[in-house]
Amino acid sequence: MIFKNSHNKVTGKLFLFIPALAFILLSGQCSKNNPAEKHFTVVSYYFPNYHVDPRNEKIHGKGWSEWELVKAARPRFPGHRQPKVPLWGYTDEADAKVMAKKIDAAADHGINAFVFDWYYYNGKPFLQAALENGFIHAKNRERLQFALMWANHDWLDIQPRHLHKKPQLLFPGAVSPKVFDKMTDYIIKKYFRNPSYWQIRGKPYFSIYELQTLVKSFGGLDATRKALDRFRQKTRAAGFSGLHLNAVIWGNPILPGETKVKNAAELVDYLGFDSVTSYVWIHHVRLPDFPQTPYTFVQKKYFEYAHQAEKDFHIPYFPNVSMGWDSSPRCAQDDPFVNKGYPFMPTISGNTPEAFKNALIEVKDFLQNRPDDEKIVTINCWNEWTEGSYLEPDTVYGMKYLEAVRDVFAR
Repeated sequence: MIFKNSHNKVTGKLFLFIPALAFILLSGQCSKNNPAEKHFTVVSYYFPNYHVDPRNEKIHGKGWSEWELVKAARPRFPGHRQPKVPLWGYTDEADAKVMAKKIDAAADHGINAFVFDWYYYNGKPFLQAALENGFIHAKNRERLQFALMWANHDWLDIQPRHLHKKPQLLFPGAVSPKVFDKMTDYIIKKYFRNPSYWQIRGKPYFSIYELQTLVKSFGGLDATRKALDRFRQKTRAAGFSGLHLNAVIWGNPILPGETKVKNAAELVDYLGFDSVTSYVWIHHVRLPDFPQTPYTFVQKKYFEYAHQAEKDFHIPYFPNVSMGWDSSPRCAQDDPFVNKGYPFMPTISGNTPEAFKNALIEVKDFLQNRPDDEKIVTINCWNEWTEGSYLEPDTVYGMKYLEAVRDVFAR
Protein backbone atom coordinates (compact mmCIF):
# COMPACT_ATOMS: atom_id res chain seq x y z
CA MET A 1 0.00 0.00 0.00
CA ILE A 2 1.25 3.41 -0.85
CA PHE A 3 0.79 4.87 2.68
CA LYS A 4 2.82 2.20 4.48
CA ASN A 5 6.20 3.59 3.56
CA SER A 6 6.56 7.15 4.83
CA HIS A 7 9.98 7.36 3.15
CA ASN A 8 8.58 6.55 -0.28
CA LYS A 9 8.97 9.58 -2.55
CA VAL A 10 5.39 9.34 -3.82
CA THR A 11 4.02 8.86 -0.32
CA GLY A 12 6.02 11.80 0.93
CA LYS A 13 4.59 14.01 -1.75
CA LEU A 14 1.09 12.89 -0.82
CA PHE A 15 1.70 13.71 2.84
CA LEU A 16 2.73 17.20 1.73
CA PHE A 17 -0.20 17.50 -0.67
CA ILE A 18 -2.97 16.47 1.73
CA PRO A 19 -2.34 19.19 4.35
CA ALA A 20 -1.98 21.72 1.56
CA LEU A 21 -5.29 20.61 0.05
CA ALA A 22 -6.93 20.79 3.47
CA PHE A 23 -5.60 24.31 3.94
CA ILE A 24 -7.00 25.38 0.55
CA LEU A 25 -10.42 23.87 1.32
CA LEU A 26 -10.50 25.39 4.78
CA SER A 27 -9.38 28.73 3.43
CA GLY A 28 -12.19 28.65 0.92
CA GLN A 29 -14.65 27.87 3.70
CA CYS A 30 -13.29 30.58 5.94
CA SER A 31 -13.47 33.18 3.21
CA LYS A 32 -17.23 33.01 3.57
CA ASN A 33 -16.82 34.33 7.09
CA ASN A 34 -13.94 36.66 6.42
CA PRO A 35 -14.77 40.14 7.80
CA ALA A 36 -13.60 41.64 4.51
CA GLU A 37 -16.24 39.56 2.70
CA LYS A 38 -19.20 40.44 4.90
CA HIS A 39 -22.49 41.31 3.27
CA PHE A 40 -23.46 44.87 2.50
CA THR A 41 -27.03 45.98 1.81
CA VAL A 42 -27.24 48.46 -1.05
CA VAL A 43 -30.55 50.27 -1.45
CA SER A 44 -31.40 52.79 -4.13
CA TYR A 45 -34.05 55.46 -3.82
CA TYR A 46 -36.67 55.35 -6.55
CA PHE A 47 -38.61 58.46 -7.63
CA PRO A 48 -41.91 57.27 -9.18
CA ASN A 49 -42.98 60.15 -11.43
CA TYR A 50 -42.31 58.50 -14.79
CA HIS A 51 -45.80 57.19 -15.41
CA VAL A 52 -49.15 58.87 -16.02
CA ASP A 53 -51.01 59.77 -12.82
CA PRO A 54 -54.55 61.22 -12.89
CA ARG A 55 -53.69 64.06 -10.50
CA ASN A 56 -50.70 65.04 -12.63
CA GLU A 57 -52.92 65.05 -15.70
CA LYS A 58 -55.27 67.53 -14.05
CA ILE A 59 -52.34 69.86 -13.40
CA HIS A 60 -50.17 69.39 -16.50
CA GLY A 61 -52.43 67.90 -19.14
CA LYS A 62 -53.32 64.52 -20.58
CA GLY A 63 -50.54 61.93 -20.71
CA TRP A 64 -48.04 64.03 -18.72
CA SER A 65 -45.18 62.50 -16.75
CA GLU A 66 -41.85 63.92 -15.67
CA TRP A 67 -40.33 62.56 -18.87
CA GLU A 68 -41.66 65.74 -20.46
CA LEU A 69 -39.20 67.82 -18.41
CA VAL A 70 -36.35 65.47 -19.31
CA LYS A 71 -37.11 65.85 -23.02
CA ALA A 72 -37.44 69.64 -22.82
CA ALA A 73 -34.17 70.30 -20.95
CA ARG A 74 -31.56 72.43 -22.72
CA PRO A 75 -27.88 73.27 -22.09
CA ARG A 76 -27.75 76.31 -19.80
CA PHE A 77 -24.01 77.07 -19.86
CA PRO A 78 -20.93 76.01 -21.89
CA GLY A 79 -20.22 72.30 -21.52
CA HIS A 80 -23.59 71.60 -19.90
CA ARG A 81 -24.83 68.16 -21.00
CA GLN A 82 -28.58 68.44 -21.48
CA PRO A 83 -30.90 66.87 -22.31
CA LYS A 84 -30.03 63.54 -20.73
CA VAL A 85 -31.36 60.73 -22.91
CA PRO A 86 -32.35 57.39 -21.32
CA LEU A 87 -30.83 54.39 -23.09
CA TRP A 88 -34.02 52.39 -22.53
CA GLY A 89 -36.26 55.14 -23.86
CA TYR A 90 -39.05 57.08 -22.15
CA THR A 91 -40.64 54.03 -20.60
CA ASP A 92 -43.75 53.58 -18.47
CA GLU A 93 -42.65 52.42 -15.03
CA ALA A 94 -46.23 51.35 -14.19
CA ASP A 95 -45.85 48.59 -16.78
CA ALA A 96 -44.79 45.39 -15.01
CA LYS A 97 -42.63 44.34 -17.99
CA VAL A 98 -40.77 47.65 -17.89
CA MET A 99 -40.25 47.32 -14.15
CA ALA A 100 -39.02 43.76 -14.59
CA LYS A 101 -36.17 45.09 -16.73
CA LYS A 102 -35.25 47.56 -14.00
CA ILE A 103 -35.37 44.82 -11.36
CA ASP A 104 -33.05 42.56 -13.36
CA ALA A 105 -30.58 45.38 -13.97
CA ALA A 106 -30.54 46.36 -10.30
CA ALA A 107 -30.23 42.80 -8.98
CA ASP A 108 -27.54 41.92 -11.54
CA HIS A 109 -25.43 44.85 -10.37
CA GLY A 110 -25.46 44.40 -6.60
CA ILE A 111 -28.51 46.42 -5.55
CA ASN A 112 -30.64 44.73 -2.91
CA ALA A 113 -33.70 46.98 -2.68
CA PHE A 114 -35.55 49.95 -4.10
CA VAL A 115 -36.74 52.43 -1.50
CA PHE A 116 -39.68 54.11 -3.20
CA ASP A 117 -40.39 57.77 -2.55
CA TRP A 118 -43.99 57.31 -1.37
CA TYR A 119 -46.63 60.03 -1.28
CA TYR A 120 -49.98 60.26 0.50
CA TYR A 121 -51.99 63.43 -0.07
CA ASN A 122 -55.60 64.30 0.66
CA GLY A 123 -56.27 60.89 2.18
CA LYS A 124 -54.96 58.68 -0.61
CA PRO A 125 -51.69 57.62 -2.28
CA PHE A 126 -50.11 59.58 -5.10
CA LEU A 127 -47.71 58.23 -7.78
CA GLN A 128 -48.24 54.72 -6.39
CA ALA A 129 -48.75 52.98 -9.76
CA ALA A 130 -45.00 52.50 -10.34
CA LEU A 131 -44.94 50.33 -7.22
CA GLU A 132 -48.43 48.83 -7.18
CA ASN A 133 -48.85 48.18 -10.91
CA GLY A 134 -45.21 47.94 -11.92
CA PHE A 135 -42.96 46.49 -9.22
CA ILE A 136 -45.42 44.33 -7.31
CA HIS A 137 -46.73 42.72 -10.50
CA ALA A 138 -43.32 42.14 -12.09
CA LYS A 139 -42.72 38.42 -12.63
CA ASN A 140 -39.19 38.66 -11.23
CA ARG A 141 -39.99 40.84 -8.21
CA GLU A 142 -38.50 38.26 -5.84
CA ARG A 143 -35.05 39.26 -7.13
CA LEU A 144 -35.28 42.63 -5.40
CA GLN A 145 -36.76 43.87 -2.16
CA PHE A 146 -38.61 47.14 -1.75
CA ALA A 147 -39.47 49.56 1.03
CA LEU A 148 -41.04 52.98 1.49
CA MET A 149 -39.69 56.41 2.27
CA TRP A 150 -42.73 58.50 3.14
CA ALA A 151 -42.05 61.73 1.25
CA ASN A 152 -44.27 63.79 3.52
CA HIS A 153 -43.20 67.18 2.15
CA ASP A 154 -45.51 69.70 0.54
CA TRP A 155 -46.05 69.03 -3.16
CA LEU A 156 -45.44 72.30 -5.00
CA ASP A 157 -45.90 73.37 -8.59
CA ILE A 158 -42.20 73.20 -9.55
CA GLN A 159 -42.38 70.96 -12.60
CA PRO A 160 -41.18 73.25 -14.01
CA ARG A 161 -40.59 76.18 -11.70
CA HIS A 162 -40.68 79.72 -13.04
CA LEU A 163 -38.00 82.04 -11.77
CA HIS A 164 -40.18 85.02 -10.80
CA LYS A 165 -43.26 83.15 -9.68
CA LYS A 166 -43.90 81.78 -6.19
CA PRO A 167 -44.61 78.05 -6.44
CA GLN A 168 -48.24 77.15 -5.80
CA LEU A 169 -48.95 74.64 -3.03
CA LEU A 170 -50.74 71.72 -4.68
CA PHE A 171 -50.88 69.14 -1.87
CA PRO A 172 -49.89 69.75 1.78
CA GLY A 173 -47.56 67.20 3.35
CA ALA A 174 -48.97 67.31 6.88
CA VAL A 175 -51.70 64.81 7.74
CA SER A 176 -54.21 64.57 10.57
CA PRO A 177 -53.92 61.82 13.21
CA LYS A 178 -57.00 60.15 11.71
CA VAL A 179 -55.48 60.18 8.23
CA PHE A 180 -52.17 58.89 9.61
CA ASP A 181 -53.91 55.89 11.15
CA LYS A 182 -55.75 55.21 7.89
CA MET A 183 -52.49 55.57 5.97
CA THR A 184 -50.55 53.16 8.19
CA ASP A 185 -53.36 50.58 7.96
CA TYR A 186 -52.99 50.79 4.18
CA ILE A 187 -49.20 50.45 4.38
CA ILE A 188 -49.30 47.35 6.58
CA LYS A 189 -51.93 45.61 4.47
CA LYS A 190 -50.72 46.65 1.02
CA TYR A 191 -46.94 46.61 1.44
CA PHE A 192 -45.59 45.13 4.67
CA ARG A 193 -47.36 41.82 4.04
CA ASN A 194 -45.73 41.51 0.62
CA PRO A 195 -42.97 38.86 0.75
CA SER A 196 -40.61 41.22 -1.10
CA TYR A 197 -40.83 43.95 1.52
CA TRP A 198 -37.43 44.75 3.05
CA GLN A 199 -37.01 43.97 6.72
CA ILE A 200 -34.19 44.53 9.21
CA ARG A 201 -34.15 41.92 11.99
CA GLY A 202 -37.70 40.90 11.12
CA LYS A 203 -38.97 44.50 11.21
CA PRO A 204 -40.30 46.23 8.07
CA TYR A 205 -38.19 49.28 7.18
CA PHE A 206 -40.17 52.52 6.94
CA SER A 207 -38.40 55.83 6.39
CA ILE A 208 -39.78 59.34 6.95
CA TYR A 209 -38.43 62.26 4.93
CA GLU A 210 -39.50 65.35 6.91
CA LEU A 211 -39.43 65.14 10.69
CA GLN A 212 -40.61 68.72 11.15
CA THR A 213 -43.71 68.04 9.02
CA LEU A 214 -44.30 64.82 10.95
CA VAL A 215 -44.36 66.67 14.28
CA LYS A 216 -46.49 69.43 12.75
CA SER A 217 -49.07 66.81 11.74
CA PHE A 218 -49.72 65.91 15.38
CA GLY A 219 -49.11 69.27 17.01
CA GLY A 220 -46.25 68.24 19.30
CA LEU A 221 -43.68 65.65 20.29
CA ASP A 222 -45.82 63.65 22.73
CA ALA A 223 -48.66 63.22 20.24
CA THR A 224 -46.18 62.30 17.52
CA ARG A 225 -44.59 59.63 19.72
CA LYS A 226 -48.03 58.18 20.50
CA ALA A 227 -48.91 58.05 16.80
CA LEU A 228 -45.66 56.24 15.98
CA ASP A 229 -46.26 53.86 18.88
CA ARG A 230 -49.69 53.02 17.43
CA PHE A 231 -47.98 52.29 14.12
CA ARG A 232 -45.49 50.03 15.88
CA GLN A 233 -48.25 48.21 17.77
CA LYS A 234 -50.26 47.61 14.59
CA THR A 235 -47.17 46.26 12.84
CA ARG A 236 -46.53 43.80 15.66
CA ALA A 237 -50.19 42.79 15.62
CA ALA A 238 -49.76 41.97 11.92
CA GLY A 239 -47.20 39.32 12.88
CA PHE A 240 -43.89 41.18 12.65
CA SER A 241 -41.32 41.47 15.43
CA GLY A 242 -41.68 45.25 15.28
CA LEU A 243 -41.25 48.26 13.01
CA HIS A 244 -37.89 49.65 11.90
CA LEU A 245 -38.40 53.40 11.73
CA ASN A 246 -35.78 55.36 9.84
CA ALA A 247 -35.45 59.14 9.76
CA VAL A 248 -34.00 61.05 6.81
CA ILE A 249 -31.76 63.74 8.27
CA TRP A 250 -30.62 66.88 6.52
CA GLY A 251 -29.23 70.24 7.53
CA ASN A 252 -29.26 72.12 4.23
CA PRO A 253 -32.82 72.82 3.03
CA ILE A 254 -33.29 72.41 -0.73
CA LEU A 255 -36.96 72.41 -1.74
CA PRO A 256 -38.97 75.61 -1.25
CA GLY A 257 -40.44 75.69 2.25
CA GLU A 258 -38.05 73.17 3.79
CA THR A 259 -36.67 74.01 7.23
CA LYS A 260 -33.79 72.52 9.16
CA VAL A 261 -34.58 70.27 12.10
CA LYS A 262 -33.10 71.50 15.38
CA ASN A 263 -31.55 69.01 17.81
CA ALA A 264 -32.04 66.12 15.39
CA ALA A 265 -30.27 63.57 17.61
CA GLU A 266 -32.51 64.38 20.58
CA LEU A 267 -35.60 64.34 18.39
CA VAL A 268 -35.02 60.90 16.89
CA ASP A 269 -34.20 59.52 20.35
CA TYR A 270 -37.41 60.88 21.83
CA LEU A 271 -39.54 59.58 18.96
CA GLY A 272 -37.89 56.16 19.13
CA PHE A 273 -36.38 55.90 15.66
CA ASP A 274 -34.17 52.90 14.93
CA SER A 275 -31.81 54.48 12.40
CA VAL A 276 -31.09 57.64 10.44
CA THR A 277 -29.90 58.18 6.90
CA SER A 278 -29.61 60.79 4.14
CA TYR A 279 -31.41 61.26 0.85
CA VAL A 280 -28.80 63.20 -1.13
CA TRP A 281 -25.39 64.73 -0.48
CA ILE A 282 -26.49 68.31 -1.03
CA HIS A 283 -28.71 68.04 2.03
CA HIS A 284 -25.43 68.35 3.94
CA VAL A 285 -23.15 70.23 1.55
CA ARG A 286 -23.80 73.65 0.07
CA LEU A 287 -22.59 73.95 -3.52
CA PRO A 288 -20.37 77.05 -3.50
CA ASP A 289 -19.55 77.35 -7.20
CA PHE A 290 -22.15 78.31 -9.79
CA PRO A 291 -22.91 76.90 -12.29
CA GLN A 292 -20.75 73.87 -11.40
CA THR A 293 -19.22 72.52 -8.19
CA PRO A 294 -16.78 69.58 -8.45
CA TYR A 295 -18.00 66.15 -7.38
CA THR A 296 -14.82 65.51 -5.40
CA PHE A 297 -15.42 68.66 -3.31
CA VAL A 298 -18.96 67.53 -2.45
CA GLN A 299 -17.76 64.01 -1.68
CA LYS A 300 -15.11 65.28 0.73
CA LYS A 301 -17.55 67.55 2.57
CA TYR A 302 -20.25 64.90 2.73
CA PHE A 303 -17.99 62.30 4.32
CA GLU A 304 -16.88 64.86 6.88
CA TYR A 305 -20.56 65.12 7.79
CA ALA A 306 -21.04 61.34 7.75
CA HIS A 307 -18.21 60.72 10.22
CA GLN A 308 -19.65 63.38 12.52
CA ALA A 309 -23.17 61.95 12.21
CA GLU A 310 -21.87 58.56 13.27
CA LYS A 311 -20.74 60.19 16.52
CA ASP A 312 -23.72 62.48 17.06
CA PHE A 313 -26.54 59.93 16.77
CA HIS A 314 -27.10 57.16 19.28
CA ILE A 315 -28.61 54.93 16.58
CA PRO A 316 -26.98 53.68 13.35
CA TYR A 317 -26.40 56.21 10.60
CA PHE A 318 -26.72 54.65 7.13
CA PRO A 319 -24.49 56.67 4.79
CA ASN A 320 -25.42 57.85 1.31
CA VAL A 321 -23.72 58.02 -2.05
CA SER A 322 -25.11 60.47 -4.59
CA MET A 323 -24.47 59.94 -8.29
CA GLY A 324 -24.68 63.65 -9.12
CA TRP A 325 -26.85 66.76 -9.14
CA ASP A 326 -28.40 68.85 -11.90
CA SER A 327 -31.90 70.16 -11.23
CA SER A 328 -31.93 72.45 -14.29
CA PRO A 329 -34.56 70.32 -16.13
CA ARG A 330 -37.04 71.48 -13.48
CA CYS A 331 -36.38 75.12 -14.36
CA ALA A 332 -38.63 76.84 -16.87
CA GLN A 333 -36.32 76.58 -19.86
CA ASP A 334 -37.10 80.08 -21.19
CA ASP A 335 -36.08 81.69 -17.89
CA PRO A 336 -32.42 82.68 -17.38
CA PHE A 337 -30.35 80.13 -15.47
CA VAL A 338 -29.19 82.07 -12.42
CA ASN A 339 -28.35 81.08 -8.85
CA LYS A 340 -31.68 81.84 -7.15
CA GLY A 341 -32.53 78.66 -5.22
CA TYR A 342 -33.96 75.28 -6.20
CA PRO A 343 -34.03 74.34 -9.01
CA PHE A 344 -32.10 77.45 -10.16
CA MET A 345 -28.92 76.40 -8.40
CA PRO A 346 -25.42 74.99 -8.97
CA THR A 347 -24.92 71.62 -10.60
CA ILE A 348 -22.28 69.01 -9.75
CA SER A 349 -19.54 68.45 -12.32
CA GLY A 350 -17.07 65.61 -12.78
CA ASN A 351 -19.45 62.91 -11.53
CA THR A 352 -18.10 60.33 -13.94
CA PRO A 353 -18.64 56.61 -13.33
CA GLU A 354 -15.05 56.45 -12.08
CA ALA A 355 -15.63 59.25 -9.58
CA PHE A 356 -18.87 57.61 -8.45
CA LYS A 357 -17.03 54.30 -7.99
CA ASN A 358 -14.44 56.00 -5.79
CA ALA A 359 -17.24 57.32 -3.59
CA LEU A 360 -18.72 53.81 -3.34
CA ILE A 361 -15.33 52.49 -2.25
CA GLU A 362 -15.13 55.19 0.42
CA VAL A 363 -18.57 54.37 1.77
CA LYS A 364 -17.70 50.67 1.85
CA ASP A 365 -14.64 51.47 3.95
CA PHE A 366 -16.85 53.67 6.16
CA LEU A 367 -19.10 50.66 6.90
CA GLN A 368 -16.44 47.97 7.05
CA ASN A 369 -16.31 47.38 10.80
CA ARG A 370 -20.05 47.33 11.46
CA PRO A 371 -22.21 44.26 12.03
CA ASP A 372 -23.80 42.96 8.84
CA ASP A 373 -27.29 44.30 9.54
CA GLU A 374 -25.86 47.81 9.86
CA LYS A 375 -23.76 47.66 6.67
CA ILE A 376 -26.41 49.59 4.77
CA VAL A 377 -25.82 52.29 2.16
CA THR A 378 -28.45 54.38 0.38
CA ILE A 379 -27.85 55.58 -3.17
CA ASN A 380 -29.37 58.64 -4.76
CA CYS A 381 -30.92 57.65 -7.02
CA TRP A 382 -32.23 55.01 -9.41
CA ASN A 383 -34.03 57.55 -11.59
CA GLU A 384 -33.88 61.18 -10.48
CA TRP A 385 -33.48 62.25 -14.12
CA THR A 386 -34.68 65.81 -13.54
CA GLU A 387 -32.22 66.22 -10.65
CA GLY A 388 -29.30 64.67 -12.52
CA SER A 389 -28.82 61.74 -10.14
CA TYR A 390 -29.64 58.37 -11.68
CA LEU A 391 -28.24 54.87 -12.11
CA GLU A 392 -30.44 53.94 -15.06
CA PRO A 393 -28.39 53.85 -18.27
CA ASP A 394 -28.21 56.87 -20.54
CA THR A 395 -26.87 57.21 -24.08
CA VAL A 396 -23.48 58.55 -22.93
CA TYR A 397 -22.36 56.21 -20.14
CA GLY A 398 -24.64 53.23 -20.69
CA MET A 399 -24.51 50.82 -17.73
CA LYS A 400 -21.28 52.16 -16.25
CA TYR A 401 -22.81 53.61 -13.08
CA LEU A 402 -24.48 50.29 -12.37
CA GLU A 403 -21.24 48.50 -13.18
CA ALA A 404 -19.52 50.67 -10.57
CA VAL A 405 -22.01 49.42 -7.95
CA ARG A 406 -21.46 45.84 -9.10
CA ASP A 407 -17.67 46.14 -9.00
CA VAL A 408 -17.65 47.48 -5.44
CA PHE A 409 -20.53 45.61 -3.80
CA ALA A 410 -21.69 42.58 -5.78
CA ARG A 411 -20.59 39.34 -4.15
